[in-house]
Amino acid sequence: MFTIGLGCDRGAMLQTVRDAVHAALRAAGAQPGQVAAAASITLKRDEEALLAFAQEAGWPLHFYAPEELAAVPVPNPSETVRRYTGTPSVSEAAALLAAGPGTPMTALVVEKFKLRGVDNRNVTVSIARKNP
Repeated sequence: MFTIGLGCDRGAMLQTVRDAVHAALRAAGAQPGQVAAAASITLKRDEEALLAFAQEAGWPLHFYAPEELAAVPVPNPSETVRRYTGTPSVSEAAALLAAGPGTPMTALVVEKFKLRGVDNRNVTVSIARKNP
């Protein structure tokens, strides 16, 4: 089983989220039915495309505070992300937190996969192997 961490530009379209997640799943050699949950940052709690996609996929969607995400070691931290969100990682850290307590960064099977959609918005997806 896997967990998916999601980050996106404000106002990303549902199709952009869908395309990014499906491309990341293909890169992982995984199927949507193997996903236990998705996760993001509390700042995205009202992001319509994320909410709609999780509902469409039938996945629970968890949200973590910036402080929780910032405490997770990740392979690709970003100072730009930190300036805007208060944490150097959204998708990688969210995927790891959703995978279970103490999940190491080596559990990431897809690191910070980024896709710019036809809406000119970025969606970032990370996938972690879930702790049994």
